[in-house]
Amino acid sequence: MSEADLTRIDAAELATRIHAGEVSATEVTEAHLNRVGDLDTSVNAFLHVDADGARETAQRVDSDRAAGSEPASPLAGVPVALQDVFVTAGLPTTAGSAMLRGWLPPYDATITTRLRQAGMPIIGKTNTDEFAMGSSTEHSAFGPSRNPWNPDRVPGGSGGGGAASIAAFEAPLAVGLDGGGSLRQPGAVTGTVSVKPTYGGVSRYGQIAGASSLEQAGPSARTVTDAALLYELIAGHDPLDSVSNDGAVPAVLAAARDGAIGDLTGTRVGVITEMLSQEGIQAGVRHSFQAALEHFRALGAEIVELSCPHVDHALSAHYLIGAGEASSNLARFDAMRYGRRDGDDGNHIADQVTALSREAGFGPEVKRRLMLGTHALSAAHYDPYYGAAQRLRTLVCRDFDSAFSQVDVLLSPTTPTTAPALGERVDDPTAMYRVDRFTAPANLTGMPAMNVPSGLSQDDGMPVGLQIMAPTMADERLYRVGAAFEKARDETTGLSFAQRFPELKGGAVQ
Repeated sequence: MSEADLTRIDAAELATRIHAGEVSATEVTEAHLNRVGDLDTSVNAFLHVDADGARETAQRVDSDRAAGSEPASPLAGVPVALQDVFVTAGLPTTAGSAMLRGWLPPYDATITTRLRQAGMPIIGKTNTDEFAMGSSTEHSAFGPSRNPWNPDRVPGGSGGGGAASIAAFEAPLAVGLDGGGSLRQPGAVTGTVSVKPTYGGVSRYGQIAGASSLEQAGPSARTVTDAALLYELIAGHDPLDSVSNDGAVPAVLAAARDGAIGDLTGTRVGVITEMLSQEGIQAGVRHSFQAALEHFRALGAEIVELSCPHVDHALSAHYLIGAGEASSNLARFDAMRYGRRDGDDGNHIADQVTALSREAGFGPEVKRRLMLGTHALSAAHYDPYYGAAQRLRTLVCRDFDSAFSQVDVLLSPTTPTTAPALGERVDDPTAMYRVDRFTAPANLTGMPAMNVPSGLSQDDGMPVGLQIMAPTMADERLYRVGAAFEKARDETTGLSFAQRFPELKGGAVQ
């Protein structure tokens, strides 16, 4: 089998072939490393490639198999990419910021540890908007990633590097951070599956914190089944994380396999009228969403229209709360405890060294949010801004609790438009923030949400995403419904969505 074929096989099939001895983990890893070497100067999905570490893990998987040992996990030998906000012992971790350029952490994040224990070669650390603040990777200190469907467009953000790596066949799987849509939004614009689990479902230990109450790590993949396999490996209680859920990991793989049967009879699917009535939804996105609803009707689901009257204000609450928490979390980067150190020449006092270091180390979007958050947390403005946002958060939670008392899952477009051009929104913060209007409520409420590719826009031929939301701690519903929709979508087109990637015209992927 050629290297090109190996990079285009879904993770579940790769694992089956590796464990059956049809192909070695080393061959699979080398194929992906070569793909990165050939393509990533154009895509810029990776900030650091750990070729030696990935090869070492792959060789260990092959040695264990040769010795007759059972695989370390269902995905042993399958490569994975890791967003550069999770610390990796001895490997650079920058969070996409000049503030942490060259930092080598002394320990692994829990996610990193679990991937290593699962025998998954970590290809490298993927590009991200600085401290996960942004929607396009254009706020990375190391340059933007590019969308493999069209290199003149963004791959979304903040986790755009991971999504781009999957769409470009540089990695079959990725783990990233979703703080307001930072996984789902890149998934939508690159045609990949991405999931924000229930808050607390995946450990935050070793994750560089921005907005602590909003951010949740999750899997990205090309199929719902692949995402389920990866989630079950990284999820689970962690005593090192005070908000880690201590219940059993949801049986998402079994749910995905059940959904792949293609029968949603008796499933109530809700559509929030306020979301669809908003201005600025691209015609191709709206058309794709309506087509998705027809798929659900054909699968036997009942479509129910619902009202969530406060959802229009969720985005404002999200950004105020997120900015306030970032202001608190990033205060540690003061050039004394963490971060780069500028101006320490004997002519500046401590406050001046801190100011000079932050001026040089933080980019414009981080500075913008830190100023907003510090203002909102100040004594004079705390209650009318931050306090009001938290009260609104409660109202949004109540709206969704009411909605889920009537339906099993909720649907919406993932993003209001397809991928914008590079530079189109980088200088317009409000336009950038509005990209998260459909995804931010899941982070406010803590509920799980998934992006599944729903097709290509009739406007520009770019990918469009469908968002599925479920009640807190009911993650398995996402995978069952998502897998059923995925099957119906592929049967209608006669070609799986993942198989379309090599047929792209004019894009970076060939």
